[in-house]
Amino acid sequence: MGGGIGLELEGRVPFSRRVRAQAMQSARRLVVKLGTGVLTDARNRPDLVQLAQLVSQMAALRASGREVVLVTSGAVGAGMGVLGFDSRPASLAERQACAAVGQSRLMAMYEELFRHFAQPVAQVLLTHEDLADHARHLNARNTLLTLLRHGVLPIINENDAVSVTELKFGDNDRLSALVASLLPADLLVVLTTAEGLIEDFGRPTARLVDVVERIDERIESMAGGTTSATATGGMATKIAAARIVVRSGIPMVIAPGRKHDVLARIVSGEAEGTLFLPSGGRLPSRKRWIAFYHHARGGVRVDAGAAEALKARGRSLLAAGVTGCDGDFRAGDVVRVLGPDGREFARGIARCDAAGLGDGKAGRGEVVHRDDLVIL
Repeated sequence: MGGGIGLELEGRVPFSRRVRAQAMQSARRLVVKLGTGVLTDARNRPDLVQLAQLVSQMAALRASGREVVLVTSGAVGAGMGVLGFDSRPASLAERQACAAVGQSRLMAMYEELFRHFAQPVAQVLLTHEDLADHARHLNARNTLLTLLRHGVLPIINENDAVSVTELKFGDNDRLSALVASLLPADLLVVLTTAEGLIEDFGRPTARLVDVVERIDERIESMAGGTTSATATGGMATKIAAARIVVRSGIPMVIAPGRKHDVLARIVSGEAEGTLFLPSGGRLPSRKRWIAFYHHARGGVRVDAGAAEALKARGRSLLAAGVTGCDGDFRAGDVVRVLGPDGREFARGIARCDAAGLGDGKAGRGEVVHRDDLVIL
């Protein structure tokens, strides 16, 4: 039974129940991500009935003493009708205009719905630069923690009205994973239109994957299990988000967002959706920042000996182990570290320029110090 999957077979059910109970036992701070599909109707407009039942569930979590941070999609859909669009606009400027109009409408809906539960909310709009710059990263974290300390439920979205394509988070699955890692949270719940991760989609042997212990190629191949092009991309981005949070030491659940009481079932340890288990202990805050919050400026390719020294012995990367460079990075930039097979296995902050490595001026010195290196 390879692939690191907790199978629903004889002898494995107790394992599933046990790990779910363990994962939820300490889940006091949750990030909940709501996808467009669970927030909107067939015309991609906000579904108020659905929004109301989701808000009710989050309010119940707050009433139980848990902290909740909401990462929401839906701003573009909320603004489409106002600007007269029947379908999602194709141009970036029009989508940003819809987001600018829709974000305020979306927040007004949330504020009104949460008011019924006497739950104050706050809008937090983020750009990639806010989390990549270390000072702004820490400021964003402090702001969120202060809101939670005062009993406020932060509602987060990307600042789509000003974000440019090459500097965007890419999708709200990734944004939710970065927010969970930023705090850090105890659990990330991604609510979507799917039941969870499906193995053998479309075949008689199709089944819901209950627990994922390790994300490998087999797990990644399941992202294609859908007949919808949108959902295919959606599941792929959710698995990419899972890679971030589990490496950060945080469990994640993908579950059906239109199911009533789904959040209560998840936090009580019931078999709902797909649970991704964290790998190893929680990364320190600075190493999370190095690993996940930058667009890498380039890469360094290393030989087998250097890869082994980094992964197994926690060494620094020396110039002697570098076989080549990709990109024109400078000292202080975050770079990918690639093994002999060309696959990225680590990230770190470079201590020299790519040019210096290329012309041999780096000698045998450090390219990435171990304190600035994260094995992914």
